[in-house]
Amino acid sequence: LNALPGRAPRQRIRFLPAPGGGGAVGLVPTRVPVLADHPLVRGPRFRKLKIGAGHRLDVKASGVFVLGIGHGNKLLTDLYNCHLTKVYTVGGLFGKATDDFSDTGKLIEKTTFDHITREKLERILAVVQGANQKALLLYSNIDMKTQEAYELAVKGLIRPMGKSPPIITAVRCLQFALPEFQLEIHCLHETQQYLRKMVHEIGLELKSSAVCTQVRRIRDGVFTVDDALPRTQWNLQSIQEAIQNCQLKVETELEKTLG
Repeated sequence: LNALPGRAPRQRIRFLPAPGGGGAVGLVPTRVPVLADHPLVRGPRFRKLKIGAGHRLDVKASGVFVLGIGHGNKLLTDLYNCHLTKVYTVGGLFGKATDDFSDTGKLIEKTTFDHITREKLERILAVVQGANQKALLLYSNIDMKTQEAYELAVKGLIRPMGKSPPIITAVRCLQFALPEFQLEIHCLHETQQYLRKMVHEIGLELKSSAVCTQVRRIRDGVFTVDDALPRTQWNLQSIQEAIQNCQLKVETELEKTLG
C-alpha cells in the first residue's frame, strides 16, 4: 500500500515577494505545498493494518487459510457464526502407531496390515459417518418431524448453530494402495489433531494401527483452494482481486444462513 503513488500534498496561499528588482517590494499571492504532507515529514501513510485469522491450521497441516482485512474481520465473525462445513484430504499409513498420531511422531508399535481391504475400510467409514449423523441431528436442536426441519434440509442448513464436539458430516475413501490410503472428510468444529486421531482409531478398528501422513484443507465454508493465493501471489493486486471475487459468495452465504 505504501508503494502506491501518494496523493498530492495540500496547497496553501502564501504572500511572497514579487520577482524582479525595484525599490518597493510587492507581495503576490502564491500557492505552495504544505510541508506537513511531504513524505519525508509525514512518513509512511499506512503504519497499521488490522488482519484477523479465520479457522487456524497447525504447523503440520496445509491448505485454505482465510484472513480478514479491515472490515473483513467482522465478516470473519459472521462466517464463524454460520458454522460452515470444512473439507479435508487426509492421508494415512497402516502398520505403525506414534505418540502424536502423525508419521513424524515417536514410534510406539508396528503392526501387520495385509488383512485390510478397501471394502473393510469403507465399512468402518460408513459406521463413523452414521454415528456422526446422529450427533449432527442431536446438536442441531431441530425436530425432524417439523416443516422447519424439512426446509432446512432442502437448503442444506442442518448444522449445529452453537458449540458442539467435532462432527464428521461425510467421509469417503479417495485412494487405497496398502499400506497407504487417502480420505476426504467433511466436518464441523474439528481440529487437525482430531483428524489425525481419527486415522489412528480407524487403524484400531481394522485390527491394525495407522498414522496420519497429511492433513490438507481444501475447503473452508465458501472458500476453496481455487480462491487461495500461493505465497508467490502475495501482492496488492492479487489480494484486491481475491477480495472482489469472493465478495458475492460471502454475502450470499451470510444472507442465506443468518438472514
